[in-house]
Formats: sequence, C-alpha cells, structure tokens
Amino acid sequence: MRGFLTLLALAPLAACGPTLVPQPALPPPAVGFTPASKPQPTGVIGADARGLKLLFGEPRLDIRDPTVRKLQFANGQCVLDTYLYPPAPDREPLVTLVEARTSAGADMNWNACVRMLRGQ
Repeated sequence: MRGFLTLLALAPLAACGPTLVPQPALPPPAVGFTPASKPQPTGVIGADARGLKLLFGEPRLDIRDPTVRKLQFANGQCVLDTYLYPPAPDREPLVTLVEARTSAGADMNWNACVRMLRGQ
C-alpha cells in the first residue's frame, strides 16, 4: 500500500517531465550600457580607463572580458572595483558600475572609498 501511495504522489510530477524545456546555464552577456548622462562629482561614473588612472594611478587589477573591463584600485583602507562597458559598438568603455569594500571585505560606500583613495 505504501508503494502505491508513493507512486500516486509522484504521478503528477512524471506527467510534467517531458514538457520541461532546459534553460541555458548562463544568460547571454549584456551588450553595452548607457553611462550616466551627468558627470558625477567624484569623476568616476562615466569616466574611461585613462580618466580613472589620472584619478587613482595604476590599477591593482585590469581584467578584460569581451563585454566588460574591470579596473580595481586599492590603498590598504579600501578596495574600489570599477566596471567599464562600451556605450555603443566600437566606443571606448566607460564606468557604469562601481563597488567598494573595506580592506577587511565589508561593503562600504564607494564615494567614501574614492575619497580615501584620493587622500581626501
């Protein structure tokens, strides 16, 4: 009787199996982002790699991917990750996303990290 109840409980699931469509492992990469239209007071959002290097010096990391470039800056107090995406095909990538954390790894306000990196 117990085996029959188990089969009875699994029957609705078996009926759904053949109709499931497998999903791709990862979504396709996003193509370009529109940078901030208004320059930010920190000079980070909307900046290109050259502008970031003028603000902070040479990055600790420079990671290039087909759709994004990540520049990381650090000074012992905080770590700033900047993500640059091209606003259109064949255009210079610009900072669209910024994340920051303390040296211990705790999230922090990225504007505060920018001030720390610039010695302000």
